[in-house]
Formats: sequence, structure tokens, C-alpha cells
Amino acid sequence: MSQSRKVYGLGAEFESAASLMSAAEKIRDAGFSHWDVHTPFPIHGMDKAMGLGKSNLSAVVFVGGLLGFLTGISLVTIPSFFIYPMIVHGKPYTWATLPAFFPIIFELTVLFSAFTAVGTMFAMNQLPRLHHPVFNWDRFTRFTDDGFLMVIEARDSKFSESRTKALLEEIGAKNVTLIHD
Repeated sequence: MSQSRKVYGLGAEFESAASLMSAAEKIRDAGFSHWDVHTPFPIHGMDKAMGLGKSNLSAVVFVGGLLGFLTGISLVTIPSFFIYPMIVHGKPYTWATLPAFFPIIFELTVLFSAFTAVGTMFAMNQLPRLHHPVFNWDRFTRFTDDGFLMVIEARDSKFSESRTKALLEEIGAKNVTLIHD
């Protein structure tokens, strides 16, 4: 009884970082949008070769920090100025006393920013994911040692099993393999 497994994508191996960089530019120019490269070390300029832009993470973290700042302001001003106003040693309970609360406001800003960064990172990377389909590819273990790999996902609108495989072989890929989910 044969089982048909869902195709995750095509994996290809390249000889060097330079050949992978060149292939990444060609795949980007071909219009693919759901693909990635895996290398044993960072390659300078690979983000540009892949056509990756600036991440939206900084904007989300800014909003989290702003929310922490506003929470800090609210937590120190509402009780001190409106609910339980107290004059201690003749000191007023106006906005002039706000610098005394800067540590609390600062800490909540940092705390909310950090939690937002970690939470957004988990969401953007679709974590936790205990098993990724590329682990089914036997050549994938080489990327931590000496492999320069590229994976084009089947969910890409330009993906066609035969045409994508032909394109990868045309640009110098070795061991082009179909990866199942």
C-alpha cells in the first residue's frame, strides 16, 4: 500500500558560497518568493542577493515599548496623583514629582519591549515547531559542516516540480531532491 506524501519543496546543493550567491540572485530574478538558503557560516551580501528587505520586527517592538511606557506612566500617576494623593514632607504631588518614577517607567518600557520581541520572533518564525520538513532531506545535515543548500518551497506560486528542478540544475545545483512533508 503506497502512501502519497505532501511535497514540501525542492532542495539543491551547491559547491561553494559564491555559486550559492549567484544561484540566489537567479532564483530571486526568476520571481520566487518562498525559498531559503542554508550555509555553515554567514555569507556577506546574501540578504541582498535573496532580495530580503528590512524586517518589521523593529516597528512591532517599538509599539510594545510604547505600550510599556504608557503602562508605566499610568501605574505611577493614577494612584499618586488621583486616587491616593499624599503630601509627604511638604513635597507636591504634581507632574514635578514625575522624575522619581522614571526607573519604574524605564523598566516597564524595557520589559514590554523584550516580551514583544520574543513573542513576535516566535510568531514570525512559526515556533514552536518540533519537526521541520527539511529535516527529512538526508543532505540537510551537511549545511552545518560544508554544505551550501537552497530549498524552494512548493507553496510558492512559481513552483513547478519539473520546471523548478530544471532551473536549479541549469544554475549549477547538484543533488536536486524532492523534499516531502
